[in-house]
This record gives sequence, structure tokens and C-alpha cells, in this order.
Amino acid sequence: MNRKIIHVDMDAFYASIEQRDNPEYRGKPVAVGYGEKRGVVAAASYEARRYGIHSAMPSVTALRKCPHLIFVMPRFDLYRNVSNQIMQIFLEYTDKVEPLSLDEAFLDVTVNHKGNRSATLIAKEIKQKILNRTRLTASAGVSYNKFLAKIASDYKKPDGLFVIEPGDAEAFVEKLPVDKFFGVGKVTAARMEKLGIKTGADLKQWSEVDLVREFGKAGISYYHFARGIDDREVESERVRRSLGAEETFAEDLSEMIDILGALDQIAGEVHRRTEKKKFLARTLTLKIKFADFTVITRSRTVGHYIRSQEELFDIGKELLLQVDDFQEQKIRLMGLTLRNADGDHVPVPVEGVQLSLEFEE
Repeated sequence: MNRKIIHVDMDAFYASIEQRDNPEYRGKPVAVGYGEKRGVVAAASYEARRYGIHSAMPSVTALRKCPHLIFVMPRFDLYRNVSNQIMQIFLEYTDKVEPLSLDEAFLDVTVNHKGNRSATLIAKEIKQKILNRTRLTASAGVSYNKFLAKIASDYKKPDGLFVIEPGDAEAFVEKLPVDKFFGVGKVTAARMEKLGIKTGADLKQWSEVDLVREFGKAGISYYHFARGIDDREVESERVRRSLGAEETFAEDLSEMIDILGALDQIAGEVHRRTEKKKFLARTLTLKIKFADFTVITRSRTVGHYIRSQEELFDIGKELLLQVDDFQEQKIRLMGLTLRNADGDHVPVPVEGVQLSLEFEE
């Protein structure tokens, strides 16, 4: 029996909430984020996206593209509250809800609380309830697996609903550009294009062995996705694999005392979050972005769970000193992330984690 999977994705979630609450922003290009030096766009309204503005773009770049862009400071507590409202709507239909972020989730409605056999009708009802209760629009994709449902939700945004039937899936995927595939980012898409892989049909010509040789374990997924195959379950609880924090500095750091002071503050924040989430891990990764935007990482795995701020700082400092000639360049950003190895299974409930800045896809 084919599963019935829905992927719901809110439309420009953060920016839409700001436009909902501030009538003077409606119909205008809005960016959620800090609009001054060192600021970054966390989310952009559809009006702003027409100018080429997107999340994670430096604010100065966004303002060059659209000088009349309206910047709004983020209100993450409000966004979480609205997200909780939406998640409650999902739970009215099924307990099999897998949130991916504050603004999107997978639902398995093969068996559902309403006894409704049509996933398409359920998706329509959910979209209408979201609109009625939050005054926000959502897009939904419906299919028999997660890969196709996620693609479908993006197909007719905003306020869209698209269904990929089992009999249509392979033909649909064959025409799909590879940069629309789940797990294929800009770098991988560019690499695929150099190999002559531009569409699902091109990807389908490659054997699984050759894809693994070129792309590692991800090649297995690409092989199956090209054939419309995805056996992943909708997981109502997931195992958190990483937790961390990072900071972009108001001024680039060059003095060791300032760098170590910042590292200690970041270690303290990571420790606070691990205590709150009851998260345990053995691997610590240091991330540094230099003033020229070069990014490096260094990692270390120890034989026990890293539990204290002091140990986070000490290991972080050791990793910092491993970076060749780091004192010759100024540091723009620094972060620490605890990660679990594949063999570690420390389950925690799914819950959003706010880092220095949350971005909306």
C-alpha cells in the first residue's frame, strides 16, 4: 500500500507574520533581520525576493539590490508561538508529524484521526485551518513519499497545493532539474552539471556504483530519488545529532585575549543549551570564518561525553591553536558545535533551537 505523505511549508513565514501584524508593510519588500553593518537577512517577503533577496544574504547586499527594502527585527518568540499553533493543527489529523523547522513539517496521513482516505482533501483542510487561525498562507505537497511531497510543496508557491500521483512520479522526476532534488545544494548541482547531469533523466542514466563513487553515500539517495523511490518514514521523534552556537562579531577580532574571551562566551552558551536539551556528545567542532570569508573547521572526538563549559572551552582552545597562522588573519565569526557520532544514540524530543540567528528557507 502506498503511503500518503503531506509536506506543509509556510509561505515566507517570518516576513508574512510581520506583514500580517503591520498593515503598512503589506505589498512592500520586507526583510526580517538587522539592516545595518554586519546584518544578515533571516527571511524575505515575496516582494523582496523579486529583487533577488534571500535568507543568509548580507544586509548591505540586500539594500544595494533594493534600496527601499524595509528591515524588521526578528521576533522569534512570536514565530515559535505561531509555529506551535500550526503544529497543533497537524496533530488534529495524525500523530505522525515530523517538523523540519518552525515553518515546515511532514505528515503521514495514511491512517489519520479523521478517517479521511484522501490526502489531498486533508491538505486542503489543513491549509484552510491555518489561514483561519493564523491569517497566514501555506503551501502543501502530497505524494507517496517524503522526497516527492517536499518537491510538490514548492511547485506552486505561494498558497499552492500540488499532488504527485504514483503513476506520474517517474516522468515528473525525469523532467526535474537536479538542483530541485532533496539534498542537492548549489555546490553539488554545479558538480553534477560538469558531469552532464542537469535533470532527473540525466541522473537516471548513472549506476548506483558510479554515483557513490562520485558523491559518496549521498549517491545512494540520488540513485533512488531519480526513480521516485524514498523509503524514509515520517519520524515523530528524531535523534538530535548536533547542537551548537556561533557568533558574528561586530568588529573583526585579532587580539588573542579577545578571541579567547569570545570563545569562552560561546562555550558558555553551548553548555547552557546542552543542559536545557539534555544533549550529550563526544565530538566538538570549532568553526572560524575569517575577514575574507574563508571558513575553516577543526574537530576532536574524546572518549567521554563533554559535560562542562570548562571542557568545551579547553577543547575549543586546543582546536583554535591547531589552525595554521590564524593570528595573521582577523576573525569575523566563531562557533562551537557538539555532534554525535553514528554510534551514539541519545534521544531528545524534537524542538527548535535558536542559534545566533535563525534563517528561513
